[in-house]
Amino acid sequence: MFPSLQQKFDRYEELQRLLLDPAVTSDVDRLLDIQKEMGGLARVADAVRSFRELEGDIEAARMMVAEETDEDSRAYAQQELDELLEKRDRLQAELEDLATAGDSITRGSLIMEIRAGTGGDEAALFARDLYEMYTRYCESKSWKVEVLQFTPTELGGVREVVLSISGDGAFHELQFESGGHRVQRVPETETQGRIHTSAATVAVLPEATEVEVDIHPEDLQIDTMRAGGPGGQKVNKTESAVRITHLPTGIVVKIQDEKSQHKNRAKALKVLRSRILERQQQQAASERAETRRTLVGSGDRSQRIRTYNFPQNRVTDHRCGLTLHKLDRIIAGELSELIEGLLEFDRQERLRGDLGGG
Repeated sequence: MFPSLQQKFDRYEELQRLLLDPAVTSDVDRLLDIQKEMGGLARVADAVRSFRELEGDIEAARMMVAEETDEDSRAYAQQELDELLEKRDRLQAELEDLATAGDSITRGSLIMEIRAGTGGDEAALFARDLYEMYTRYCESKSWKVEVLQFTPTELGGVREVVLSISGDGAFHELQFESGGHRVQRVPETETQGRIHTSAATVAVLPEATEVEVDIHPEDLQIDTMRAGGPGGQKVNKTESAVRITHLPTGIVVKIQDEKSQHKNRAKALKVLRSRILERQQQQAASERAETRRTLVGSGDRSQRIRTYNFPQNRVTDHRCGLTLHKLDRIIAGELSELIEGLLEFDRQERLRGDLGGG
């Protein structure tokens, strides 16, 4: 049994016991957080429980084979044992996949931040293309997408967009999208047909629960102001925009999309928790860096991870060396082949480095 899976199984059983605590069942927010965490751990718990039961069945079958004196009965018992051993091999492979996936397999929700980088208006248009690409992919997976912050430009681009994405396997599949995305193409505003290079950054943050990141009110500085940018009189008449500063870390989140200050505050806290959890995870990764080689999911936003070359209809992921000549379909949301290539590359890297503990 993999130690990381045993820890997850123990946590699942601990959560089951908490559901019997009246103090928990009377606290709706905590109850929802626990149920959400259990939902993420259920696949691991079911696999571990099945494996343990199977081990018991195999032991009993072995005893039956050893004790049988009748030749036909022994042959029947041996056949049953062989089938159980085959089933165990399949389950062992599933457990290996769960272990090499690390914590990502138990998370369903994430915060995605897309920002225009170098390249001016063209970078903002590319950021919009990335936003639409990910949105279409999420639609194909029936994942829920909620826009938390959307800052457009006058030419139809996006300076910044923050999304909440939730659904089975969402974080696991999108975890390696963090980093710098570079585009090579002829901009709409280019009159001489010259190819320009511009960039956008994507950050994928695991959505944190209140159980994982406990924010104390005294650690927050909350400022309200009138929202800026396009939106007309309704946006600018009231102080609906909210800026929250987490004093211990210096992390600042500003949300202004909603007309309601209360809704903007709730969204800002959601993003803040995820950014704090990301900071904690990066610190933990740095502490392990001496003994563990960085894998594809470094999450470094400054790292150039992918190039989108429109003239050649080509996408290249620089971490796993995968090149696909179907940019038109990928930008339309057909990301499966790219994502599966990254997940398999990460899996093989973890196995080679014996990093199955997640």
